[in-house]
Amino acid sequence: MEKTNVEKLYEWLNEAVMTINMHEDAPYLDNLAMAINVLFYHDTQNLNNDIVKKKLQTALENIQLEQYDKMEKSKAVQLAILTGMKQSTQQQHMMTPETVSLLTGYLASKLMAGHEKIRIFDPVSGTGSLLCTVIDQLQNPVEAYASEVDPTLIQLANGSANLLEKEIEFFHQDSLRPLLLDPVDLVVADLPVGYYPDDVTAAAYHLKSDEGHSYSHHLLIEQSINYVKEAGYLIFVIPNFLFDSDQADKLRGYLLEHAHIIGLLQLPETAFKSKNNAKSILILQKKSEKSKEPKQPLLVNLPSFKNARAMEDIMNQINTWFTGFKQN
Repeated sequence: MEKTNVEKLYEWLNEAVMTINMHEDAPYLDNLAMAINVLFYHDTQNLNNDIVKKKLQTALENIQLEQYDKMEKSKAVQLAILTGMKQSTQQQHMMTPETVSLLTGYLASKLMAGHEKIRIFDPVSGTGSLLCTVIDQLQNPVEAYASEVDPTLIQLANGSANLLEKEIEFFHQDSLRPLLLDPVDLVVADLPVGYYPDDVTAAAYHLKSDEGHSYSHHLLIEQSINYVKEAGYLIFVIPNFLFDSDQADKLRGYLLEHAHIIGLLQLPETAFKSKNNAKSILILQKKSEKSKEPKQPLLVNLPSFKNARAMEDIMNQINTWFTGFKQN
């Protein structure tokens, strides 16, 4: 049975990683970033080992990148990243499920309809899969920005963006520190959950904890609102317990003052490994003199993504809601 282009490209990347791994004592994901760069630049000069250089130069002769379309490249890279993440013990080395990214992109396209040019920012871009998927669904010209503190993830994101022909400006930094970024039209983020260890930086935020470490996901919501334009939109993938935690009252108060809650879509538990990992999508709009609360927020409990008929019904209802929302 003939292999698909996705399988062929994934196998090339995986074998390149294995080749590098034989001579470089580094994790799979670090070597994958190296392999992606070799493939994109069609060059092995940045490699230190002559044996690896020779093997990968031979491997490059057996692949023509122009034969693969963007979707095939995207899926192959995602498969390779998932292979590496199975071997990783780091919690932040997780990727947003593709179905969740596609839904986020659909919501972004509805919110950004009518914009001539869109400035978009992901403050916790990880491997860049969420941002790239959202960009694909926006019909308008896009200026994209992303920030990521993890050196391995930002290398993967930059390499993937090159392969997928996406122009994204990356900031390698802690997104809770000041950014050299003008306000954007849209923020998208799959929020990492946990405590933020830098109490000095956290002290500048309204959502800092009164005692002990602050929640990084709360601070990231506040920072995102800081960097979005007046009446701009924010789409967050959030843990289902976001508004049930011990600091939830402060978060609710902050959002009431600074943002409109446009919608909350609870994702199906089947999209995640366990009920404890289940998430939702929160849509906010930064308050301005011209903005106003929606008459009825978009509140949805999504069925299983595998239930095509139920999903079609829900999407029709969401489309109808957006028609009314845009007419307000």
